Amino acid sequence: MTDSSTYLKTYIEEQGLAERMIPAVGSLYRDRGVIITVFGRKLMNGSTIDIIKAHRQAQQVVGENVALSETGAVLDIIEALQPGSSRIDIGKLAFHARQAGQSDTVEALHQTIARQLESIADAPSVLRHPRDVVLYGFGRIGRILARLLIERTTSSNPLRLRAIVVRGGRDGDLQKRASLLRRDSIHGPFNGHITVDAENSAIIANGNFIKVIYASQPEDIDYTDYGIENALIVDNTGVFKDEAGLGRHLLPAGATKVLLTAPAGGAIKNIVYGVNDDMIDDSDTIVCAASCTTNAITPVLKIINDRFGVQNGHIETVHSYTNDQNLIDNYHTADRRGRSAPLNMVLTSTGAAQAVSRALPELEGKLTGNAIRVPTPNVSMAVCNLNLLKATTRDELNDYVREIAFNSALSQQINYSYSTEVVSTDFVGTPEPAIFDSVATIVEGSRCVLYVWYDNEYGYSTQVLRVMQHMVGLHIPTVPAG
Repeated sequence: MTDSSTYLKTYIEEQGLAERMIPAVGSLYRDRGVIITVFGRKLMNGSTIDIIKAHRQAQQVVGENVALSETGAVLDIIEALQPGSSRIDIGKLAFHARQAGQSDTVEALHQTIARQLESIADAPSVLRHPRDVVLYGFGRIGRILARLLIERTTSSNPLRLRAIVVRGGRDGDLQKRASLLRRDSIHGPFNGHITVDAENSAIIANGNFIKVIYASQPEDIDYTDYGIENALIVDNTGVFKDEAGLGRHLLPAGATKVLLTAPAGGAIKNIVYGVNDDMIDDSDTIVCAASCTTNAITPVLKIINDRFGVQNGHIETVHSYTNDQNLIDNYHTADRRGRSAPLNMVLTSTGAAQAVSRALPELEGKLTGNAIRVPTPNVSMAVCNLNLLKATTRDELNDYVREIAFNSALSQQINYSYSTEVVSTDFVGTPEPAIFDSVATIVEGSRCVLYVWYDNEYGYSTQVLRVMQHMVGLHIPTVPAG
């Protein structure tokens, strides 16, 4: 019979090991730009509980437990080696070393880890100089991007949030902008300290001086007046959607590139990071990060098409209500959207299914789509009803997606859920743009129905950030690769 006190003793020991990791994780990130993960879960700014929970992923990723003592030993070696900017998964490294019989002694483990890190040993930063970022618009996506950028600001992180551009300028506007960044009804409080410098029209967040620029049009700004040079402008307004409109962001001095956080028209490249980011050229000055729904369904559709082939299908989006709907019944130019968002399911349209072909041309003309707006403030779902070219089974399809989600280059795009109890609020703050609900999968021969959750705010914003990094030439190596 198991002594009940053993569980508590084990947990307390794990807490101690996790607490030892926190200083090393922090210093590696601040000083070297090294992001430490455990089976894909970032430990940066994490608590002891976060670290312990990350280790619980081992059973799903590699089928075995990996102890904190094992990953702690790997982390100690990484800290001693001081590698350059990178994303290093100490869970996978520890497991691979154990499997290869190279973790029996400190010397053997040190040699193994050193070999893995050889390619990034002398690269303190992946960019020679920091790069200025301006957020044009400060709504839901703008504020989440601000949080992500501020959270990642270190001496070795080259992306610098220098300014936000908004309309307005009334009394109290600056304080209200800061308050909205500080408190969020969905994503919780800001992780840090925020003050307002009214004299200089700025928000100070975790030591970041963020100029608040009031302007009605992009042409009204000269960014060099604020010491901003060679800036990437991230348009979160959705007002400008073609080359002519977005090109107006390039007219001010100090601006060199533009990224739109909404679907774009014309010849603008619509990028779903992880799927077609290789289309981004250094010479591109205007790029689009597509939509939250397109970012959710495209990675999943890609891997299904790669393995089984997609003959045709229909995508039904069950989407949380957004700011363009009315709280109570009122006039709206769009059909049905004038009806109260918190009280109704609202049938509307989406171009996400058609937009998939911008990233996956092989699916051109094969998908239809529609959307239902529902009375939830965040986290949405896409129901993918597909006819495949190859028959399969539920287990085969789920196992395939699971392997991709945990052990492939798309692991940052696809999360894998195996719980029978999760609901939408459980996915708030999920960094992957797509969460595959394996329990809900339906397969009958060559027909399947797949359910994909997505945090249409946070998950999408992490994809936007990856496109931003790519546009400025920031390519962070991953160890182990894949």
